[in-house]
Amino acid sequence: MKRELLKSIRALKEGKTGSLVRRRMEEFRKAGNGSGSRLFSELCFCILTANYTAEGGIRIQKELHAGFHTLGEKQLAKKLRSLGHRFPNTRANYIAEARGHRVDVEKMSRTCSSSELREWLVENVKGLGYKEASHFLRNTGATDLAIIDFHIIDVLARNKIIKKPKSKSLSKKTYLEIERSLAKLAARAHVTLAELDLYLWYLETGKILK
Repeated sequence: MKRELLKSIRALKEGKTGSLVRRRMEEFRKAGNGSGSRLFSELCFCILTANYTAEGGIRIQKELHAGFHTLGEKQLAKKLRSLGHRFPNTRANYIAEARGHRVDVEKMSRTCSSSELREWLVENVKGLGYKEASHFLRNTGATDLAIIDFHIIDVLARNKIIKKPKSKSLSKKTYLEIERSLAKLAARAHVTLAELDLYLWYLETGKILK
């Protein structure tokens, strides 16, 4: 089964999907080299997508970019509710609290390794677990971290690369074990972990998002 998955990834890499993935990776690199405001917008996007949808997060990010910085917590919650977010009050609270870390995130993104910054984000920013922190770092240029959600777990389990975890909530140990399995798959496919995520997402959903 792993051989078939590798074949599928390599075929995508050589076709139109590969071009889309490379374009998206360049967008991520530019985001990482952008302003502190751009970094914070991506951080908020990743806070929003937890237990929500990437499409919904993208839509809200486009509507609210400046509001992430300027709206009071109650105003932000009201706006998130009007835009259809499932958890407007909680996510508004997380974003409001995350504002206190903007300078640290910007500074550390220039000086720390992606794995070091991921640990710091998980420990210090409410609403970010390993998946969300990895998502933020991938969307701002990191290529060596895995974004592990149920789509990725399903494709890995189906191809007998991992056993499907019993719990939907992954411990740090389980997350890192699955990440190592993905790193081996990425090496065999001659792609980065960041690119692999986009290819696996495409295989599962037919979409290249972020």
